[in-house]
Amino acid sequence: MVINSMIKDSVRQEILQRLKQTEQDKNVRIVMAIESGSRAWGFESPDSDYDVRFIYVHEKDWYLSIDSSEERDVIEYPITDDIDLNGWDIRKALKLFSKSNPSFIEWIHSPITYIDTGCFRDRALDLLPECC
Repeated sequence: MVINSMIKDSVRQEILQRLKQTEQDKNVRIVMAIESGSRAWGFESPDSDYDVRFIYVHEKDWYLSIDSSEERDVIEYPITDDIDLNGWDIRKALKLFSKSNPSFIEWIHSPITYIDTGCFRDRALDLLPECC
């Protein structure tokens, strides 16, 4: 998917760097990262921040661990330099998807994409009529 040109290149590069750093620091792989909120839908104000949302996966053994269900299923950071960055583990995202969670549905429809690897988003969009 093409990254929307409405995001300044310097900001886009900073967001991509933070996402890459998240993968390294948290030992996860981000399968989808998008812009959410006002900026994604074209009604941002001059003081709008960048609402970056992402879905990530751990290594297979993390999910097979006995206590993985007790681990946090979100990654959240404080807003820094107008970038609000947080994401959900794929298991949490799929649970919310099965309940027609509006945030998840917004995310998979976002016109501004930072990362889209594999087929996660396409498969979610294909399944949307069955879940909602």
